[in-house]
Amino acid sequence: MNNIVKVNNISYEYITEDSTFKAIDRLTLDVKEGEFVAIIGHNGSGKSTLSKNLNAILVPTEGDILIDGMNTKEEDKLWDIRQTAGMVFQNPDNQIVATIVEEDVAFGPENLGIDPIEIKHRVEESLKSVGMYELRDRQPHLLSGGQKQRVAIAGIIAMKPKCIIFDEATAMLDPSGRKEVMKTIKKLNKEENITVLHITHFMEEAVEADRVIVMEKGKKILEGTPREVFSQIDTLKGIGLDVPYMTELSSMLYKEGIDIKKDILTVDEMVMELCR
Repeated sequence: MNNIVKVNNISYEYITEDSTFKAIDRLTLDVKEGEFVAIIGHNGSGKSTLSKNLNAILVPTEGDILIDGMNTKEEDKLWDIRQTAGMVFQNPDNQIVATIVEEDVAFGPENLGIDPIEIKHRVEESLKSVGMYELRDRQPHLLSGGQKQRVAIAGIIAMKPKCIIFDEATAMLDPSGRKEVMKTIKKLNKEENITVLHITHFMEEAVEADRVIVMEKGKKILEGTPREVFSQIDTLKGIGLDVPYMTELSSMLYKEGIDIKKDILTVDEMVMELCR
């Protein structure tokens, strides 16, 4: 399977008149086509700076990022890069530009100069894929937070990206809205084979990924499957991160002498283990 994202030893520095701050420090990672990768870390770990570098909003101070073989430093490839790797931001209101849902979803394809008949087809398919087709003629300001974010995702899907970067896209939503958006993200990944990079501070969301990357002070300090990463409770706690509730509970029960797996991730797994 090909790597759709290649991050080669990049650093990124924020430079002001008074100081220089290295937000990313010699980071290397690859993401394969169709993979679902979660990136976690507390505020200041560099994960949001990384997302902006992946979408060529920022350009690495050192090293290179290749998106489907295109270097983000090549200005003439900017449109192609952003069409290949779409981005969904934290606040959906910052991405919604039209007064009607279906017009908003059509905005991106229209700017790409796509044929109107094809745009209509893409808008319909995109809204259906995120479960918002029935609300296509609704005004966005009348939608819930979760529904707005799903419209923002539909707007990206309509541009036919191979990869979508979610930059803390669930951070401003209530639990119900987060659940809606996570269901949509998983559906796009599993059914549409869209590569997903999900930057989040909710550990229960990272559990859904194929692979989890933990960042701290601009570096990658842990990487592996959710089970491999979240079993390292002391390391994660040491950098101020939580672990999924069920993982922490299973570890506590194990320490109390109960014969139980220490790396349980979900409620369903916990129920199965306790029934055993």
